[in-house]
Amino acid sequence: MAVQIENLGSLDRKMTLEFARADLAKAREARLAKVGKTMKMAGFRPGKVPKNMVEKQYGMQVDFELQFDKASELFFEHSKKEGIALAGQPRLEPKSELDADTIVFDAFFEVLPEVKIGDFSKAEVTKYTTDIGDAEIDRALDVLRKQQVHYHPRGEAGPHGDGGANTAAQNGDQVVIDFVGKIDGVEFAGGKAENFEYVLGEGRMLPEFEAATLGLKAGESKSFPLSFPADYHGKDVAGKTAEFTITVKSVNWAHLPAVDDAFALSLGVTEGGVAKMREEVKQNLDREVKRRITSLLKNDVMDKLNELCELDAPKSLVSSEQERLVEGARQDLMQRGVPNAKDAPIPPEIFAEQALKRVRLGLILGDLVKQNNLAATADQIKAEIDEQAATYEDPKEVVRWFYSNPSRLKDIENLVLEDNVIKHFTSLAKVNEKAISFEELSKLN
Repeated sequence: MAVQIENLGSLDRKMTLEFARADLAKAREARLAKVGKTMKMAGFRPGKVPKNMVEKQYGMQVDFELQFDKASELFFEHSKKEGIALAGQPRLEPKSELDADTIVFDAFFEVLPEVKIGDFSKAEVTKYTTDIGDAEIDRALDVLRKQQVHYHPRGEAGPHGDGGANTAAQNGDQVVIDFVGKIDGVEFAGGKAENFEYVLGEGRMLPEFEAATLGLKAGESKSFPLSFPADYHGKDVAGKTAEFTITVKSVNWAHLPAVDDAFALSLGVTEGGVAKMREEVKQNLDREVKRRITSLLKNDVMDKLNELCELDAPKSLVSSEQERLVEGARQDLMQRGVPNAKDAPIPPEIFAEQALKRVRLGLILGDLVKQNNLAATADQIKAEIDEQAATYEDPKEVVRWFYSNPSRLKDIENLVLEDNVIKHFTSLAKVNEKAISFEELSKLN
């Protein structure tokens, strides 16, 4: 058996494999005998078909399979012996006839690149800091209150009425209206509705529509022109001007629950009342701050790693990553109930840049972990799982859920590994701390 390796470029290689056809004789005889035991042919009982007829029908197929298997075996055997770092599976191409005495294959493959790690001390990254105080807790509670909002008619008397004299629609009010829209005097599809309900100020309707509704009282009507934007989702009316007439049927003000012990109980706080509720809200906000700050720092570090490190990305790995991204996009469409998502054409090219970046970072991280002993330890993995489990009602069950599935454990291991790389990078690079508000932090991507 002979093996030759040729360098075809930066990462591309060709391995020429030669072996004697006679080396496969015993395996060929055994394979044909196995096929013959189950072969069916008219006029013969199963397993009793003559050898020459088995040979005639299956001989070429068996030769093809055995020769490819032998070439693949020889390729991986030699790759391991020479310590070749393969980037993916080889592409085997036969160079000789099936019945030749010497069988020759070319194996085309890629090797993993050399990663040139840059000087991290020249890099700068930003680490945000955010303090959670009473104002942030109050805003979070307002959001929770709005989730339990209910509405009462404006001007209504009684324990839940506002009893006010001003019954005109205001921002934050819920209005119920009938409306009809016409273009050039003709009603258009989707331009008419009865008992249509929406909340003023939420931006659900076009600004001109909301502005026309503001100040109206129950029973009042108003006509007004409305110009649809050129990029409006309804193509039939985009860029056109319609004449709308609306009739307000009811105006209702928002009744938010008071921040009291009853409200705390509705959120699952069974003991400690408002004080305990505020404490739990702060804990949740602190966790969210930590998560977002960590995510932003991670993205910054990964971008810098991609810029500072030099390597050639194997085409086979990039192609495989593109396929994974396409499949992920397809699964997302299916989960969202998009019709025919399973067969929707999703060109891999749209993920080319993202796939390239992922492959590069994967190789960079792997090299850093190996060179600097940054692999995730069992204690680190346990600590990460315990921290995540602490946010659930039954932490022990969550811990068991993680440890019962190897793929879930692998996800945690990768998360810890990335954290180790980030700590290593930031220990060498210049880290600029920047204090920002929780609101500003929430807007950063």
